[in-house]
Amino acid sequence: MKKLSLLGLTVLLSACQFMQPASKGSLDGEVFYLQRSALPPNAVLSVSLQDVSLADAPAVVLDEQKGQVEGQVPLPFRLNYDPAQVTAGHTYSISARIEVDGKLKFTTTEQHVVQLDGSDPESLKIRVHAVR
Repeated sequence: MKKLSLLGLTVLLSACQFMQPASKGSLDGEVFYLQRSALPPNAVLSVSLQDVSLADAPAVVLDEQKGQVEGQVPLPFRLNYDPAQVTAGHTYSISARIEVDGKLKFTTTEQHVVQLDGSDPESLKIRVHAVR
């Protein structure tokens, strides 16, 4: 009886290993700009992780963080993604924008490519430029 209980417990523990949720990937970083100007309290920051592989199609958004800015630059962000959505050979990029009263004030002007294979820096630095 003892051996049967031990066997049952072993099978149960083995099954639990397969039922754990899939691991998630994440990217942390900061959005910044070089202008010496403060953001108003109603500024909104949007940061997105996109698959930009297809030049003639809209980018596929894997995750987006959007919300009212708290404080001043640098502005922290965290993007989460499912590694199962990552396709070898595809290009992934982070873009950011800051809006005030629905009007674009700052945006990325260059592509910030990420690998999503564990080799990305622990803290990404995403620069945005003023829109005139």
